[in-house]
Amino acid sequence: MADDLFGDRLLMIDDEPALGNIVKRVAQSSGFEVVFTQDPSLFINTARLWRPTVILLDLKMPRTDGIQLLRTLASDKCSARVIVTSGADAKVLESAMALGRERGLLMDEAMQKPIRVEALRDRLFGFKRVSKLQLSADLTKAIATNQLFLEYQPKLNGSTRLITSAEALVRWQHPTQGVIPPDQFIALAEEIGIINRLTDWVMAAAAAQAARWRAADHPIEVAVNISARDIEDIDLPDRMEEHCLAAGIDPEFMTLELTETGAMREAVQMMDVLTRLRIKGFKLSIDDFGTGYSSLVQLQKMPFSEIKIDKSFVMEMMTNDSCRVIVEIILDLARKLGLSSVAEGVESEAALNALIEMGCNTAQGYHLSRPIAASGVTDVRSEFEAARKKVAA
Repeated sequence: MADDLFGDRLLMIDDEPALGNIVKRVAQSSGFEVVFTQDPSLFINTARLWRPTVILLDLKMPRTDGIQLLRTLASDKCSARVIVTSGADAKVLESAMALGRERGLLMDEAMQKPIRVEALRDRLFGFKRVSKLQLSADLTKAIATNQLFLEYQPKLNGSTRLITSAEALVRWQHPTQGVIPPDQFIALAEEIGIINRLTDWVMAAAAAQAARWRAADHPIEVAVNISARDIEDIDLPDRMEEHCLAAGIDPEFMTLELTETGAMREAVQMMDVLTRLRIKGFKLSIDDFGTGYSSLVQLQKMPFSEIKIDKSFVMEMMTNDSCRVIVEIILDLARKLGLSSVAEGVESEAALNALIEMGCNTAQGYHLSRPIAASGVTDVRSEFEAARKKVAA
């Protein structure tokens, strides 16, 4: 809870004062305290003493370079989220990010110069911290009073080029803090022991929406994220089934996504819960696949029906041969194990076409659609249907 004593703080080093002033205005309007400097020594001392929550770091400067600064930040065990910026080649940015991660820094997606004001504002909004004490007191009430809402990210069927499913993503409309992103409250729900209530709320809402879509002749399957903590409850399969029955939707139209790290805990109870979920008709997906340390033996034992390739590989596969090879290997593994495959992080038509050529079953990403309200999913679905008919004609 010590970090609750500190607010949102941004530290920036760049050799362009004009850019620094723009970033400072945007960050301050977003509720951040800001320090901007061109001096590497002042930057390092400020990072040590001021404890920024976000660092914006230019890779190329006259007196030093960003790689040297990343090395020092790592040595100091800096806990800030780090965004590298540069007008350099994208490959250089990728290497800098990878190096920072290898050194243990919390590297966020790089920002290519020139930096767009709206993109920066959106990124900073996602970094804003809210007091953990305050969130703990408010979260239980939020679930009970429907302060939560769902957005849905459509998924494209690779064979038909149609939207046939969507992932439900929970958001929190806090009465005073505005919209709070899930990375600020899901881990908290696990920590204070109410993740099961949160999961119940999400499943009930998602199942009800799936039923509404089907009633309107839009057979869209829905995926819901569950926590490894959820799997510790042997009653989970019954509760998930009850939510589907209450909504009037068959569990076979619902997919439960569990991260690879959570899915590969070797425990009899986990096998019990996952197997019962499959018996009841739910599909089970291993999310973020490729980022954990699962063995083939564990993968073969677990009753999963789908592998979801982590977006970090998909987003880089068109420019990074290693990432492309990893995607190909995972797709081949899925086929040979009889599992469906989903690629998230699809951000271009070229990547989409490449994935379909590789045999990927389903694609998801900003190129297809950002997470949107339920009412927008059918519009996206109709757009893809119209595009398919146009091509066929």
